[in-house]
This record gives sequence, C-alpha cells and structure tokens, in this order.
Amino acid sequence: MKTRHAEVSRTTTETEVRIRLDLDGTGQSSVRTTMPFLDHMLTLMAKHGRFDLTVTAKGDTEVDFHHTVEDIGIVLGETVAKAARDKQGLCRYGSFSVPMDESIARVDLDFSGRPYLIYEVPLPKKQMIRNFDVELIEEFFKAFVVHSGITLHINVPYGKNPHHILEAVFKAFGRALDQAVQRDARTQGVPSTKGKL
Repeated sequence: MKTRHAEVSRTTTETEVRIRLDLDGTGQSSVRTTMPFLDHMLTLMAKHGRFDLTVTAKGDTEVDFHHTVEDIGIVLGETVAKAARDKQGLCRYGSFSVPMDESIARVDLDFSGRPYLIYEVPLPKKQMIRNFDVELIEEFFKAFVVHSGITLHINVPYGKNPHHILEAVFKAFGRALDQAVQRDARTQGVPSTKGKL
C-alpha cells in the first residue's frame, strides 16, 4: 500500500515555510521554525500522531512571531489536505483526550471539507512562554483549518500551567488527526452520503 505523503512550500515577503508530511509514518520529525516552543509543540504532534514531519520556517520574527506562526498553520493545513488526497476510505473523524498533569485537552475533528474552529482554551491574556505569545496558537489553528478543510474542536475544561495546557492540546491533536486519516477497510469510496468531502 502506498504511503500518503506531501510537500508544500510557501514564500512571501514576510516568511518562508516548507513542510513535508507522511501520514503513514512512525513519528519521526525535524522541526526548525526559529521558535523553540512551537518546535516543541509540532514535534509532540508528530510523535503522538505517528506522522513523519519535516518543517523549516523563517520569517520576520524581529517584528512579531504572528506572520510565521500563521503561515506555518497555512502550510501544514495544505500539506495535510494534499497528503489525504481524495479522502477515499478515510475514517474521517478523530477524537482524543490527553491529560498533562493538572490539565486535560480534548480534540475532535472531521475531514468534512468545511473549515471551522472551536477553540476553548483557558489561557491568560498576553501569557508568554519565554518569548512566545501563547495567543498565537489559536491563530495557528485558524490558519490550519481554513487550508485543510477540517472542522476542529479544541476544548480544555481545566488546567493551570500554560505549557501543560498546550502540550496536552498538541498531543491530542496529533492523536485525533491520526485516527481521522486511518484507512477503514469497510469504507468504500469517500465516507459521506454526498459522495464527496
């Protein structure tokens, strides 16, 4: 059976992003975004989703991290959509909860072709982890859903430590995405009564 992989690059006047993804990987990754906290989160996602992931990104981080974080979300969304190809035989849905010490995150997603994000993650405004503004994670996921066509619900009912909260989010996201992209031998064609996703 062929592996499902894709590579997408995006260059603007603000950023350069290149992502290679193998949905049928083993969790190997090489992530270099110039933002160590985001590198850590994407590495966790790949490991727990069992995706092989290569990310290289650079941007105008001397201005702000926003452009680079958002563009990584855009390119990851496009790469996931391209790797999933025609969505034939996909499980389509994924749901996973991950505890991280005092925090817990639940991620539910649907390869629906209808981008939508619910992001209920209780983080203090202007919270920084080293020099990374954690509010940018919502921008990352907004960009991801728009460019992947995925409906994504991220809910954190409780948690205190911002690092623990976001680590749980990315691990749960990796696991839920892995569930959704698995092939179901009983599914013939696209998993929708419309015949298209």
